[in-house]
Amino acid sequence: MNRREFLRSGAVATSLPLLSSAASSANPSSSSQQILRKAGQLSWLEGKEPALKLGRVWGKPWAEGELKRAELLKLRSQMGTYVPLQSWPTAFWPDGSVKWTAHAVAGGYTLGEHFSIEKGRGPQPQKAVKIHRGARYFTVDTGVFKCVVPTRDNILISRLERNGKVIAQDARLVGMRQNLPDIEPGQNAKIESFESKIKQVQIEQEGPVRAVIKVDGVCRTESRREWLPFVLRMIFYAGDDSMKITHSFIYDGDDQQDFIRAMGLEAKVPMRDALYDRHIRIVGEGHGLWAESPRGITGLRRDPGQAVKAAQIAGEPTPVLESWDKRVSSRLHWVPVWNDVTLTQLNANGFTIRKRTKAGHAWIDADQGGRAAGVAYVGGISGGLLMGMRDFWQLHPVQLDIRDCGTDMARATLWFWSPEAPAMDVRFYHDGYGADTYEKQLDALNITYEDYEPGFGQAYGIARSSEFTLQVLDATPSRQALVDMADDIRLPAQVVSAPQDILKTAVFGGNWSLPDRSTAKKAALEGRLDWMVDFYCAQVDQRHWYGFWHYRNVMHAYDPERHVWRYDIGGYAWDNSELSPDLWLWYSFLRTGDAKVFRLAEAMTRHNRDVDIYHAGRFKGFGTRHNVQHWGCSAKQLRISTAAYRRFHYFLTADERTGDVMNEVIDADEALATLNATRKLPGEEPLEKGLGRMGVGTDLGSVFANWLTAWERSGDERYRQRLENAMRTVGAQEHGFFSGSFEYDPDKKVLIPVGRGPSVSHLSTVFGLTEMCTELNQLLDIPEFKRAWLRYGRFYGASEQQQQQEFGESFRPSLINAHSRNTAYTAHHEKDEQLALRAWREFHREWRRPDLRSRSIEGPAVLNPVAEVDWLSTNECAQWGLAAIQNLFLIPEALEQYEEALTSLRL
Repeated sequence: MNRREFLRSGAVATSLPLLSSAASSANPSSSSQQILRKAGQLSWLEGKEPALKLGRVWGKPWAEGELKRAELLKLRSQMGTYVPLQSWPTAFWPDGSVKWTAHAVAGGYTLGEHFSIEKGRGPQPQKAVKIHRGARYFTVDTGVFKCVVPTRDNILISRLERNGKVIAQDARLVGMRQNLPDIEPGQNAKIESFESKIKQVQIEQEGPVRAVIKVDGVCRTESRREWLPFVLRMIFYAGDDSMKITHSFIYDGDDQQDFIRAMGLEAKVPMRDALYDRHIRIVGEGHGLWAESPRGITGLRRDPGQAVKAAQIAGEPTPVLESWDKRVSSRLHWVPVWNDVTLTQLNANGFTIRKRTKAGHAWIDADQGGRAAGVAYVGGISGGLLMGMRDFWQLHPVQLDIRDCGTDMARATLWFWSPEAPAMDVRFYHDGYGADTYEKQLDALNITYEDYEPGFGQAYGIARSSEFTLQVLDATPSRQALVDMADDIRLPAQVVSAPQDILKTAVFGGNWSLPDRSTAKKAALEGRLDWMVDFYCAQVDQRHWYGFWHYRNVMHAYDPERHVWRYDIGGYAWDNSELSPDLWLWYSFLRTGDAKVFRLAEAMTRHNRDVDIYHAGRFKGFGTRHNVQHWGCSAKQLRISTAAYRRFHYFLTADERTGDVMNEVIDADEALATLNATRKLPGEEPLEKGLGRMGVGTDLGSVFANWLTAWERSGDERYRQRLENAMRTVGAQEHGFFSGSFEYDPDKKVLIPVGRGPSVSHLSTVFGLTEMCTELNQLLDIPEFKRAWLRYGRFYGASEQQQQQEFGESFRPSLINAHSRNTAYTAHHEKDEQLALRAWREFHREWRRPDLRSRSIEGPAVLNPVAEVDWLSTNECAQWGLAAIQNLFLIPEALEQYEEALTSLRL
C-alpha cells in the first residue's frame, strides 16, 4: 500500500474530535481532564492556553503534495484574527513537497485553545525581532529588550538592555574542576576554576518572529586548558521580554583526574535602587514564593508605616523616606543588609534557602522545602533579571546563588552542578573482577547480564543539556507574574496537531490507528496500552529516577524480591533505549494526543540523545547498551544512537539540539569499521581493514533511519541513493533479511554479502527496523526489497516444517510477540486471513500474564511506598506496545476471530 492508497483506504475512519487524557501542568505524570483535539485544528498540549503569551515554536505535518515549498502560511486564532507567524520547512517528501514545517509565534498574542494554519500571507509582527551586525558584536532587538552578544572572548552576553537601561551584563559559563573525587587533608589536591571561551558565533535564524544565535565554545581553565566543548543557543521572539538559552556540553576529560566541582551560568545585575527597594524573589515548590529585600523593613521594633511595609512586600516603590516614621528612617543604617542568598537542591526531595550579610560571616537558615522551581528574580523597582532553569530539581544537584545584592553590582548564578555537592565522578563502577579475556567476559555476562570489557566503560564523549530562561524586566514582577513564569519554565507550553490530522498525512509510515474501543477485545488492548503508560509515568517519581545524568531515562528490569528495579545489576539497570521504548511512547502519543505520554517520550528523547550517545572520542557515533551506568557497557552500537528514536521529537517541536544530534549520526555507519559488535563471539573472524560488520537488525535499521532522516530533512539525493543501493542489495540476496549480517564498506557506503546460509536473530527488528522498512516501502519503489520484507514477516514465526521447506533448515527464534507485527504486515499486504490469525496467536504467545494489576508495597519491605508488578520489564512493555499499536492498524478484523484474546488480555 503506497501513501495515496493508504489515504484512500478506510484507515482514517473518523474526523470526529478525539478525546485523550492529558496531564496537568503541575504534574504531567498524573491523570487529569480530557483534552479535546479537533480535526483540522492546532491546540495546546495540556489543553488550556498558557497564562503567559510568550513566543512559541512547534512542528506540523503535511501530506505529500499538499504544500509546495514556495507557498506561504498564516495563523488564524480562535477569535478569527490573524497572528504574525514565521514558518520554515523541516522535511520534504520524495516529490519535493513539504512534509513537515516548523512555526514560531511572537510574544504578546492570544491564540485561544484551538487555532489553525492556512495558506496565504499573514501579518508581520508590530515589533519584529532584528539582529544588527557589528565588528565584534551581534545586537538582537526583540522590540522590548536588546541583547548584545560578543563574537569572541569569554563573555556570552555583554548586555541586556531595556528602555535604555542595562538590566544585566557579562553573562558567562563558570565552573570548577578538581583532580581528586574527594579531597582529604594531606592529599595533593588541586582545584581550579574555568569559564566559557567563544570559538564561533553564528546567526541561525533572523526573524521577523524568531531569531536564533548559536555559540560554539569551550571551557578554559586557569591554566588555559580548553575542555568541555559546548553548543549554546540564544532564542528570541518578537515582542517578548524573555529569551531562552539551551546549553549542551560534551564531557571530554580524564575520568581519573577531571572531577567537575561546579558548572553554572552567571550574570551580573546592576543594582540602582535604595536597599529597601531592592528585591530577591525565589519560587519554591508549586506556587510558593520566598520574597525578601536585602534590607527588610518589616518585623522591626519600630514600625515605618503600613504603606511602607505593604509596598516592600508587594515589590512596589516605597513612599518617600521623609514620609516614614522617623524612628525607623533615622536608624536604617542599623538594619542588616543581607548581601548573599543561596538555594541548594542536592536531591529530588529537599532544598534549603540560606542568607548571610557578607562573606566571612555565618550563613543563616531562612527556609526549606521539597522541590524548588529553579526560578529567581534579582533587582529592584527600576528593573532586574529573572533567571530560571527547566527541570531544576529533577536534574539535581543544582543551586541558585545571588551575591552582593547590597552593592552596586549583584551576581546571579544558576548552577546546573552545585558547588556544594560532591564532585562529579564518572569513573567506571567496578574493577572488572579479573574479566580480562573475552571468554571470561562472556561467562560474567551469563550471571549479571553485563557486557564488560576493560577500557570501554568510559564517559568520554557523552553530553548533557540544560535549558535556561532570562527575563529582562523593567520593574519587580508581581508575585502572580513570577509564579506564572515559573510554571512556564517548569513545563513550557507546546502546540500540537490533532492525532487524526497527523495520521491523515501518513508521516512516520502511517502504520498506526486511532484508539478504538468498539469491541471488547479492542477495548482490552487499549486498556492495557493505557495502563502501561500510566504505570511508567508513576514509576518515574516513585522510584526517584532523577539526577543530572539519570533524569529522563527508565530502568530495564525488575527485582520482585527486593521490590526495586535492578539498579545495581549489570545489564538490567538503566534501559538506554533497549528494545525501543522511545518508539513505543512516541507512537502512543501520535495516536492519542495524550499530554502525559508526550512528556514522558520527550523526556526520554532529551536524555538518550545526550547521555546514552557518544558525541566525541573513540566511540563517536555509537551509543551504549543498558547498564548500571549509562556509559558502562562495552556493547557500543548504532542501535542506541539511531535517529529513529529522535525524529518524532524534532519534527513535533523543531528542537535544534535534537536536530544537531541527528546530524551527528548521518555517517555513524563509518564507526562500524572501528569496532566489531560481534568481536567476542566464538569463531568470529577478523574483518579486512577498513570494513565493518553490519547486523541486519541492530545496525541496518539504524543506518536506514540515519540516512532517511538526512534525506527528508535536506532533500539531498545522495542519501536517497544510499538507501536505494542498500535496499537493492538486501533484496537481491537469496536469504534477504535472513542473511544475518553483511560486511560493509563505509567509504563506498556499500553492503557486501557474505554468502552464508540463513541466519536470524531475535533482535533483528526490535530496534526500529520494522518501522524503517514500513516507511521505506511507502517512500521508495524497490520491489525486491519489499518482497524480501514480506518474506521475513511470513517465515520468522513460521512452523519448523515451513521454515525447513523454505530454507532447508529451521530455527527457533524468540521475541515472537514483538515480531508478530511483521507477520501482520505481510498478512495485511498479501491479504492472507490465515496469516493474520497466526499474527494474533504470535502476539499473545509470549504474553500470558496471570494478572496485570499492580500492587502497593509499603512498610518495612521497602524504603518508600511503591507500586509494582513482578514480571514487568521495559523491553516487554515497549515491544508489546508497538506490536499492539501496529497490529490494531494492520489486521483489526482478525482480532475478533481470535478466541483467546480476552483471556490473554485480562486486566
